[in-house]
Amino acid sequence: MTSTTPVHGSALAEVWPLSPLQEGLLFHAEYGGQGPDLYTIQRTDLLSGPIDADRLRASWRALLNRHSALRASFHRRKSGRTVQLIPREVALRWREADLSDTDLTEEEALAEVRRLAAEERAERFDLAKAPLLRLLLVRLSPERHWTVMTSHHILLDGWSMPVMLTELAAIYAADGDASELGPAPTFRDHLAWLSRQDKDSASEAWREELADADGPTLVAPAGPDHSSVLPERHGLTLPDELSDALTTLARRHGLTVNTVMQGAWAMLLA
Repeated sequence: MTSTTPVHGSALAEVWPLSPLQEGLLFHAEYGGQGPDLYTIQRTDLLSGPIDADRLRASWRALLNRHSALRASFHRRKSGRTVQLIPREVALRWREADLSDTDLTEEEALAEVRRLAAEERAERFDLAKAPLLRLLLVRLSPERHWTVMTSHHILLDGWSMPVMLTELAAIYAADGDASELGPAPTFRDHLAWLSRQDKDSASEAWREELADADGPTLVAPAGPDHSSVLPERHGLTLPDELSDALTTLARRHGLTVNTVMQGAWAMLLA
């Protein structure tokens, strides 16, 4: 198994403010102490066919160079103000594991992939050290590899992921060259848009909306142990007719299906 040398940022390129959502995520990351970070997210993919590990690694480096937001680290100044620092370059956090020369059965090899992924998931990110993203490539055979991408939610969300992976595929096809993709949009533009919004009007709108609330809502009594606990998954398959109805409802109102489900969950809790 191999790993990169420690990450060292290069010269500082920009200093950005945080979006409101990033402010909240930074608070929760700091509040959580040293327990499991609930806002560390992970994606695993099985790649079929021959993979050039060096080219894939170079493609991820090109992606980091292309998108300044992927190089962000987050800092709280003595004044209490929070900023994100964008260096010109960062070292990619990359690790490889080769299981192709072992005597592991298919089931044992997959168990080892899950163990390695869990190991990556359990390692907390230091939000002051960029990049807040690391990659693990596991080789099962010349034709089968698992990729494990672990990142912090303050850096990426579900909308960002397909955009990033689509670009990664294009860069890999171009032998690690991102120049054909054209200029990349920057998160700085969104932050500038946020700064132009009428915050007083927004605060007043929420003040009116929450006027009847006299305190937070307790969903369940607190247990004796207040440490963070990683969420578990529960799968449920919906009938095709209900799935189609949910999709139609979401599209009619210009929403995602996830937003509809979150709204239904909120109504249930209420």
